[in-house]
Amino acid sequence: MVLLLMILALLVLLLLRVPVAFALFIPSVLYILIDPTATPALAVQQASAGLFNFAILAVPMFILLGNLANVSGATDRLYDAAVSAIGHVRGSLGYVNILTSFGFSWISGAAISDAAAMGRIQVPAMIRRGYPTGFSLGITGASSLIAPMLPPSIPAIIYAVTAGVSVGALFMAGIVPALVLVLALVVTVWLMMRKHEGLRLERASWSRRGKDLLRALPPAGAAVIILGGILTGVFTPTEASAVGVAYVAILALCYRNLGWANLRHALVSSVETTGGVLIIVGGAALFGWVLAREQAPQIAAEFILGLTSQPLFFLILANVLLLIVGAVLEPTSAILILAPVLVPVAEAFGLSPVHFGVMMIFNLMIGLLTPPVGLVLFVLSSVTKMPVTTVIKGTVPFYVPMLATLVLIAFVPALSLWLPGALGFAL
Repeated sequence: MVLLLMILALLVLLLLRVPVAFALFIPSVLYILIDPTATPALAVQQASAGLFNFAILAVPMFILLGNLANVSGATDRLYDAAVSAIGHVRGSLGYVNILTSFGFSWISGAAISDAAAMGRIQVPAMIRRGYPTGFSLGITGASSLIAPMLPPSIPAIIYAVTAGVSVGALFMAGIVPALVLVLALVVTVWLMMRKHEGLRLERASWSRRGKDLLRALPPAGAAVIILGGILTGVFTPTEASAVGVAYVAILALCYRNLGWANLRHALVSSVETTGGVLIIVGGAALFGWVLAREQAPQIAAEFILGLTSQPLFFLILANVLLLIVGAVLEPTSAILILAPVLVPVAEAFGLSPVHFGVMMIFNLMIGLLTPPVGLVLFVLSSVTKMPVTTVIKGTVPFYVPMLATLVLIAFVPALSLWLPGALGFAL
């Protein structure tokens, strides 16, 4: 009964548009006040326990890394290199959009950072060259979902800490699914642009291509350092985040783009984003403790196992649930609330928590492009000055490749598990 009231209170508060962190804290604190065996000190201890985790330290560092990459000009260099390489192909800026997002994803780790950076650069460039406005917005939004699938994925860190799996394993597990998404988007661009003969740029000279490639190599070095350091065991993902920040900061100084105004913007933006994430982490840690105390994971497992004994049917149910939740909750909150409940059930069905994590993350990323919350939709609207309705219409055709990718991720576990297994990570 108490558990049902807790969940109903959370849902009511969310429907009333109460900020997620407070929607988690309020029923949890009321539970502790009513329960004679719990104390306010215990509430503080449980909430802070979610924050005092070494892996969580990587979250603010990777957020800062993405912001520094934005102000340093790294994004522009990646974009220029992609334009030089394939600008002469029909519909080239669609492919450039995907390729640049793929490159920037190894630095940013967050769809919103990718959408903000790519929306600022690529959407105006595509519209100026005659690309349909909806297509330009849609491909920018869809390609931003590559970032959370690749290291240093911030949702992957949150899930790994919450579910108790290796951050490195989850980083590696997202790489092949991200490549599948890239391929699906490339095919979609080709199908949508095959009749637009004029949408191509003048072929760049080989010297220009070489020059732009050399200019893009230093920003790409951040991904090499982060990924290489983790794989070789030189440093942990958390230490890799700090090394990456230092590297990009040095690049920004070398590019002479790290003036006081840019540095202040990057730091303030990082603090604001980090503060929002960490207060949700604290609230979710306390709410999760209450759920565990009331045996919510066990109850959920018994209920779902009573419905079906088939892992396939459970995956279908989980995907439908996550798609619905992703449309109304931002991903960090959804992971922190649902992972403690769903992961034990997935393990009871014999599913790998690493595979389930990749599926959960991509499910919730689709929610970033789904009304009514759809944070990426609002970010693109803000940076491009386009109405949100225009952004939404532009993204509709790209649900096809996104959902096709989701089906493959959910029902072909090898896509997620092959690479971390080959690299010796525990699955």
